[in-house]
Formats: sequence, C-alpha cells, structure tokens
Amino acid sequence: MLLLDFINVGNGDSILIRQMEDGTLVFSMLVDCGHDNLVRDDHPPLNDKRSCRIYAGDFLNKLGIQHVDILLLTHFHRDHVGGLSRLLERVTVGELIASYLPPLNSCELEPEKTPGLCRAAVNQLRCLDRYARALRTHPGRVQKMTELPGNRTETLQLTPELKMDILFGEPALYSRQKAIYDGAFAGIRDDYDLIHWGKSMNASSLRQRLYYHGKEIVLGGDVYAHLWETATSAPCDILKVPHHASLSSTTRKLLKMLRPKTAVVCVAAGRPDERPHPYIISLLREYTEELHFTDSVSIPGLVDPVYHESVHLEVE
Repeated sequence: MLLLDFINVGNGDSILIRQMEDGTLVFSMLVDCGHDNLVRDDHPPLNDKRSCRIYAGDFLNKLGIQHVDILLLTHFHRDHVGGLSRLLERVTVGELIASYLPPLNSCELEPEKTPGLCRAAVNQLRCLDRYARALRTHPGRVQKMTELPGNRTETLQLTPELKMDILFGEPALYSRQKAIYDGAFAGIRDDYDLIHWGKSMNASSLRQRLYYHGKEIVLGGDVYAHLWETATSAPCDILKVPHHASLSSTTRKLLKMLRPKTAVVCVAAGRPDERPHPYIISLLREYTEELHFTDSVSIPGLVDPVYHESVHLEVE
C-alpha cells in the first residue's frame, strides 16, 4: 500500500510518501519540507486554536519516522526549503535530490550586508542561504547528495512496485540557476540577475509523476500551468495542484489533460494573496471528484474549513 500525507506545514509544501507491506515501512520519500515558520511574517497571525499546522520533521517523528530514504527539493523558495534545518534535526536522509547543490563548505551569504541590493534580490539570497546553511550545520545527516542537470527526464525505480519520473522545465533554466547561485557563493551579487532569476524560479520547479499498481500521482511543484499544458500529460488519479492554487496554477486545458479523480492543494489558510484563488477552486470542483486542502481554508460558498495535520490518502 502507498500512503500519501500532504502535511499541513501552513506555508508551502511538504509531502510524505511511504510504501508499506504488511504494516512494515519499506520505503519513504519526502518532497519539500515547508517554510521555516508556520506563520509567515507577511501573513496574518494564527489566532485559530483549532489549527493543526505542524513542522514536517515533527509530523514524521509523530509517526515514528527518524529516517527518509529520499528527500526531493522541487525548487528553492523559502516555503519549500525553509524547513530543511528543522527537518534535519529530527530525521536523517538517505539521498537528497535537487537541481542545485551548494558548494562544499559554502560560506554565509549575509545578503543584508551586501550594499546596493534591492529587497527582491536580498530575498533570493536569503532562500539560498537558508538552504546552504541547513546542509552545512547538520553534517552527516544526509548520506548522499545528487544534483540533477535538468536536461532530461529522470526515471527512478524506487521499489519494485513504485516508479517515479522527475520532470523539468526549459533546460536552460538550470544552467542559469547554477551560474547565478555559484556566483553568489563566489561573491558575485548582481541585482539584475537575482531579480530576474526570482521571476523564473517557479518555472524551474521540478514535477514528479509516480506510478504504483496502475495508479498515477502527479505532484506539480510550483510550475505555472501554461508551462506544461502543451506537453503530453496523461491522465492521473491524484494531482497535487501547483503553486498553492494561484490563478496561474491551473487551467481548464491542463485539467482536461490530467483528469485527476482527487486533487490536493497545499496552502495556508487566510493567505492575503488569493491563494487559493476562487476561480481555480471552482474549476477543480468541476473536474475532480475529491478536493482537499492541507490547512483550514475557508471560502464562503466554495470551501468549508477542515482541521487536520495532513491530507492522508491511500493507494492500494
């Protein structure tokens, strides 16, 4: 049996995938690890005592998990990698897979001390700095690290019964990402490059398609719909809706291609930026049989709040 937990980390994504046989864990993978705070500083305070938000590492520990075989990072926004340090305090990782790995013994970036950088550029460096610092300050917690070049689909046979395709955006994105990030660690802080890379980061987000017992699960990362609705996307059973169900996350065309039976939105309740967007939620309800939200989202007439630590799905 395949168990999927879309963890209620509040801000961002963290998805636990486990294969069980006769009640025994045989494989585990975590896709992203949420934000470094359950409440972002640019979001409303969390005043609902019924909230069940939880850090990814704490959620795993409650399940008795102290090690994951694979940690896959889709991209390097803070709401996907910010929780890495806290995660590594609680679990070890067999293999970290990402489209970029910081240099060994990377230095502190200290973006606030770089003169002349605008706020957007500083934010980009903050995300990268938190990612690198988490790896640097938790030596030995990750056994193996793999950097993906992004120039081809990667297919991994995770277990005899579970296979995964890792899908990429435009190949040129990943060489550009490497040049900008390596440059940052070498002391090159170009405002223009950092700002424009920030606008491209979601486009570089990795997508995954999992195959298990004839069922297919698509995890959309934060990729905008128009970047992959022109691809040959076969129908799936479960869809992790991209980019927190923002207006650019999904289109009618993409949903017609994927035709998911179940959709899950990883999103914090009460976000001030129309994520999830009411139009996208209406569209998802039109095309899916089941729609779930990780946090207690409330949209009058569309969504009633549900309080839980994760959206738990089982695939036999």
